[in-house]
Amino acid sequence: MINKLLIAYDGSDSAKNAFKFAVDLAGKYGAELHVLAVARPPEFGEEVETEALIENSRRHYAQLLHPLKNQVASLTAHFEVMVGHPAESIVLYAEDHGVDHIVVGHRGHSLFERWLLGSVARQVIAYAPCAVTVVREVK
Repeated sequence: MINKLLIAYDGSDSAKNAFKFAVDLAGKYGAELHVLAVARPPEFGEEVETEALIENSRRHYAQLLHPLKNQVASLTAHFEVMVGHPAESIVLYAEDHGVDHIVVGHRGHSLFERWLLGSVARQVIAYAPCAVTVVREVK
């Protein structure tokens, strides 16, 4: 049974597909929907104006989430923007809010990029306290 569903959203095409999937799943199970966007802070020494950059990122993600609210009017939904590493923030949010299912989008990366960097979806799968569904981009 799915009671609390978390969708990680960054505005990408894969995130939009994952959002549609999550809304459908939440509707079928009558689950509470949590929509999370994560603004990644700049790497150390990357920006002098770190606070301003973080605040701009938070505003950007809040604006991305705003139109989604109309699409979930029939559901109990919560929207939040966090600052941090995306995979870590998604897992921590799920733990803190008792989420029992996470939905993330999948982005295509080259084999080298996956080997070098990993991916948010892979990291969430590895560390999530619950089930994770990865929604691939429809081509």
